[in-house]
Amino acid sequence: MDQACKVIVTRFAPSPTGLLHLGHAHSALFAASLAAEANLAAAGGGRFLLRIEDIDSGRCRAEFTQAIFEDLAWLGLDWPAPVRRQSEHFADYRAALDRLAERDLLYPCFCTRRDIAAEIVGAGHAPHGPEGALYSGLCRALPTAERVRRLANGEPHALRLDIAKASAMAGPLTWHDRGRGTVTADPAQFGDVVLARKDVPTSYHLAVTVDDAMQEVNLVSRGEDLFAATHVHRLLQALLGLPVPDYAHHRLLTDGEGRRYAKRDRALTLRALRQTGRSAAEVRAMAGFGD
Repeated sequence: MDQACKVIVTRFAPSPTGLLHLGHAHSALFAASLAAEANLAAAGGGRFLLRIEDIDSGRCRAEFTQAIFEDLAWLGLDWPAPVRRQSEHFADYRAALDRLAERDLLYPCFCTRRDIAAEIVGAGHAPHGPEGALYSGLCRALPTAERVRRLANGEPHALRLDIAKASAMAGPLTWHDRGRGTVTADPAQFGDVVLARKDVPTSYHLAVTVDDAMQEVNLVSRGEDLFAATHVHRLLQALLGLPVPDYAHHRLLTDGEGRRYAKRDRALTLRALRQTGRSAAEVRAMAGFGD
């Protein structure tokens, strides 16, 4: 498709683990504004999607999902139905895991968090990446027979991506970020990332990569705190043969003391602001999108 006629598809993808706050409002309005700009500038136009990232059944609540719908509609946003909910699409993530397993890129990791912490202490240090201390790859070296035995015994385990093997298979990768230009992917900085666990059969990294491709999102907007995650997502796109979107990472909204807004900031949730008499226009301005 000619670039001038390409429909720009953006999305806002919150987790329903609490009420939305001003930081969420900024992220949602940022994504919606990119779609709106495309409507004005390109023949193809723009579309803004809402997605509910509710893979963590232990923390996600239906009442928070409903609050997300209400808060965003109050802000003046709209989106097409149906809304994709990750908890309804575990089969899609399973299919992606199966494709990676067929290429011998996954291995079961039986280490508990306590095991990993003890190994780090025993080693005296551990290399760190964007998500903390890197996993040493202890279970990567397990003999096949031991893996089979432990799996047959039903031992709890996670599925990790063999990052070195995967990177070698994919070769050099880049992506385009609207703020930083062409970026060279370096997924090795994350080590062997977990892509699924017994209690949560997918990970953030895998689910969002699959979701964005299935929803034809071609401009991924999110906070700059997730910029590093794109290294892993770009690798997964290459391994799974998925299209590569453009990216736009926005600044993080902070309070007067420079602290990021969080769900614990109940006084600054959109619901609380609405209940204290703030108008939608005022809250949009507080979130950096005044008319």
